[in-house]
Amino acid sequence: MDRAQPKKAQVRVEWPTLGLLSLCYALFALGTVWGAALWLPLGMGLTVVAMALHSSLSHEVLHGHPFENKVLNAVLVFPALGLFVPYLRFRDTHLAHHLDSRLTDPYDDPESNYLYQEDWAALPKWRQRVLNWNNTLAGRLLVGPLVGQICFMAADWRAVRAGDMAVLRGWLWHGPAVAVVLWWLAAVGQMQGWAFGCCAYGAMAILKIRTFLEHQAHERARGRTVIIEDRGPLSWVFLNNNLHVVHHMHPKVAWYQLPKLFRSHRARYLSRNDGYYFASYSEVFRRYFWQSKDPVAHPLWRKGG
Repeated sequence: MDRAQPKKAQVRVEWPTLGLLSLCYALFALGTVWGAALWLPLGMGLTVVAMALHSSLSHEVLHGHPFENKVLNAVLVFPALGLFVPYLRFRDTHLAHHLDSRLTDPYDDPESNYLYQEDWAALPKWRQRVLNWNNTLAGRLLVGPLVGQICFMAADWRAVRAGDMAVLRGWLWHGPAVAVVLWWLAAVGQMQGWAFGCCAYGAMAILKIRTFLEHQAHERARGRTVIIEDRGPLSWVFLNNNLHVVHHMHPKVAWYQLPKLFRSHRARYLSRNDGYYFASYSEVFRRYFWQSKDPVAHPLWRKGG
């Protein structure tokens, strides 16, 4: 009598994410080659979109998409299209950020834009003015990428000097990831280096729209994460991460499942985050383009408090 054969485990493959990755690289090739040769602004526009989308896809990858294999996922986003942030550092800092009890903490949340009140008071006036402007949407778009990159690299440099080998490995792996992109630009691309650098800065500026008010200072962790109910092109580039409280509550859920999940339990999520809500990115621009969203000094926490 034949014994029943055990079923083979099915390998999980998320085809929408793989398809979007293919589109992302196609847009990048189109922008840096055909678009740049035809009309430089067109090529730069396509390249900026590809770079911003690549960052959003890197975020998907570090949360376990489109495969279960972490190494295979990382290979999919290995080329550092956006140049500035090593994938391994993005992965480590972002996963640390997902500890909701620490959200917005100036030290324990790696993605916080706040400072402790004592540190803020000790800054020279010119730095306070820069950071205050950075807390408007206009400032976040114009100087935010530079401010963020300086702070990020300074923190990593201190970690490397303190002997953190994981941080060092992240930057060492970043070298070949950037080299692949620069080879493409030199061997195949039709875009000048200065234009490509502007694209990288522009892509990071677009991403700053998403992170601008993702989190707010709030006494309870549940009230610190936003919902922006936008369905326009920015929500597509951000892979629905504008529904941010849904992502924080279900970090393993794929980008294309978030809208349905939100619609099915809309009242629950709005109650969960204490109504930290915006109807669209248009509303965010109207309210905060010239106006600071909140103080740089954390309004609730002090050192040792």
